[in-house]
Parts: sequence; structure tokens; C-alpha cells
Amino acid sequence: MRLPLLLTALLLCAGTARAEPSCTDLIDKVTAATGATMAERSADFARFDAGPDTSLTLSCGGVHPSSVGAQHKGETPPEAYYALFARAGHAVTGIATDILTDAAQRAREAAGRMRHSHIEAGGALVTCSTMKNDKGPLTLCAVIERADRS
Repeated sequence: MRLPLLLTALLLCAGTARAEPSCTDLIDKVTAATGATMAERSADFARFDAGPDTSLTLSCGGVHPSSVGAQHKGETPPEAYYALFARAGHAVTGIATDILTDAAQRAREAAGRMRHSHIEAGGALVTCSTMKNDKGPLTLCAVIERADRS
């Protein structure tokens, strides 16, 4: 009697785990949406080269929220940066690109004044920050899923 219950429980857990996108699935979605090339990979993280002075990072959450970020070497990112960010964000969260573009632009503008800012957008958190170091200015924005998948 216990064995059938245990097998049923294991099958239900396995089915639930398969329903969430794997890191490989998210990497494939980000790559397809952005044209970026994967530069580094671990079990729950990937870094992509996305053109001159721009890279993407993906944190695969599994049962926890995932996030994708865009980094630009410079103080004022070009419009193409926001489009890239929005396509990557849409690939991970499913939130419309126009919502993510607007949120990233507003968060980046506020970060220019406060160094760090975040904005709610479509059920996710869009956060941007600016910094200056010995290599020059850097702009970082990320979209982070809000819902815990557990």
C-alpha cells in the first residue's frame, strides 16, 4: 500500500518540476529573443555577449523566481539597450516588451539621480542601478519575477 502512494507522490512531484522552464529552456528563449551568444554557463546561471559594451545575465530560479539583467558599459545606454533588455525580460517573464522598456527607462532615469531604483511592472520588479569604477561608468538593469514557484 505504501509503495503505490510513494510512487504516485514522486510522479506528481516530477510532473510539477517539469512544468517550470529549466535553465536550458530559459537560455534558449533568451538566445532566440535577443540573438546574444552564451559566454558562460553554470547550473543556474548564464552570461551572454550581446554586442559592443553590452552583456546579459540570467539567473535561473527553478522553483524560485528567475531574473535576467542587462549590463552596459556607459552612463547613458542607447535605445537598443532597452529593446534588448525588454526582449530578454519578455523571454523569461512573458511580460510585454513595451511594459518592460518603459519600466527600465523610468528606473534608469531615477537611478541616475539616486544610484539605484526599482519599479513594479506587469507583476515583476524592474531594477536599475548606475556605478562608476576604475573601468568607467556602468548601467545595470534587471527584471526579477515576483512569484515564488514553490
